Amino acid sequence: MGITFLLNGETVTVQDAPATLTLLSWLREEQMLCGTKEGCNEGDCGACSVVVQDETGTKALNACILFMPQLDGKSVRTVEGFSAPDGSLHPVQQALVDHHGSQCGFCTPGFTASMVAAHTNGARDFDDQLAGNLCRCTGYAPIIRAAEAAATIPIPDWLSATSATKTADLMSAASKEADAAQPGSSDALALAYSVAPDATLIAGATDVGLWVTKQLRDLDPVIFLNKCDDLREVSITDSDLTFGAMVTMTTLRDVIAPYHPSFAEMLRRFASTQIRNAATLGGNIANGSPIGDAPPALIALGAQLHLRCGDTRRVLPLENYFIEYGKQDRLPGEFVEKISIPRQTDRLKVYKISKRFDQDISAVLGAFNISLQDGIISDARIAFGGMAGTPKRASNVEKSLIGQPWNMNSIQAADAQWQADYTPMSDMRASADYRLDCARNLLHRYFLEDSGINTSVLEVSA
Repeated sequence: MGITFLLNGETVTVQDAPATLTLLSWLREEQMLCGTKEGCNEGDCGACSVVVQDETGTKALNACILFMPQLDGKSVRTVEGFSAPDGSLHPVQQALVDHHGSQCGFCTPGFTASMVAAHTNGARDFDDQLAGNLCRCTGYAPIIRAAEAAATIPIPDWLSATSATKTADLMSAASKEADAAQPGSSDALALAYSVAPDATLIAGATDVGLWVTKQLRDLDPVIFLNKCDDLREVSITDSDLTFGAMVTMTTLRDVIAPYHPSFAEMLRRFASTQIRNAATLGGNIANGSPIGDAPPALIALGAQLHLRCGDTRRVLPLENYFIEYGKQDRLPGEFVEKISIPRQTDRLKVYKISKRFDQDISAVLGAFNISLQDGIISDARIAFGGMAGTPKRASNVEKSLIGQPWNMNSIQAADAQWQADYTPMSDMRASADYRLDCARNLLHRYFLEDSGINTSVLEVSA
């Protein structure tokens, strides 16, 4: 397929590139732009970070798991393209020099890309913005100081997001002829997928990318969803919050925050900025992972999953989509179209337990949504990831709570029911006993927080 995009301000066209050729490989091997580094090759270290602009804004993304067809109609800048035509450095580049933000320099191009994207967007939460960039020798303090120093300096004219996006929009309109491998709408996707139900659907590629870079799998045939703009739609009504399957985790976090802030806070720890900018809600659900972070929270909220196969649509409770490990209720040629969450009073708390605070896979993720009426538990929806072969509700614990007074005696009486709901495994992230203890303790934590007691270690002070 033909791919046209801006690379450091210049139009490039790539013909007949393999569908799963990564931007990182193309930059280093075909363009000899070797500033973008290969580190982990799985989207963890950030050494390959680049800046991508399109009609949705400016983003830092991992080039190592970004396939070339995903760039059609966009603007890409690498570390070689951040300075001005006359050689003047971008403010974050100059700040990194002034604040001694580099030693060996291997990670510096990726840090620079993330900092340029943050600077363009006016983002000041630097600990979050740079959580997806790892440095082993400089230390993060001078890098953060550099980001802070550059924050108040205006965006350089040569990197104006508006002009770059306008150019990308023109290119996108010119190159938007849809084909079976890159349909331009959900209708076109439904047709293409019904014809080739064995195709691999590629949305953000934050999971599928590793199938190529780590497992060396041949994914042919593939269907890219990046041009299905209607799958990025968000709808808010009096009854529901509805998210298209291509809504990114970044967008989900922004939209959900006013309604369920604990969900949004958990999403702050979902991988990294680069991954959240690419990963999609539909992908996080469709792959059926037992440790996907979004499904437990969505199940606790009573989310409905909207599936489509050709012209046929069906809706089912999200919890029913997960049948067993590696098996989901999805027919050949059927795809996730959207996810809807009933509007409700916020009673949701989401707790992610992992060895690292940032950018780590959950050992246990618990979501609690317990409703009260006159001090009595009227409803309880509790869902966990990492406790079974699928995201799963704690149905026995729920039953033991409903109808009981909301107090510690009721919480403790439910402790014995956890083993009836879950038989977790032991692995490198946690033992089975640890997982069960976590589940019990998290229900206690939910009650304490609901009683006004602060339990967050992030809020503890001397």
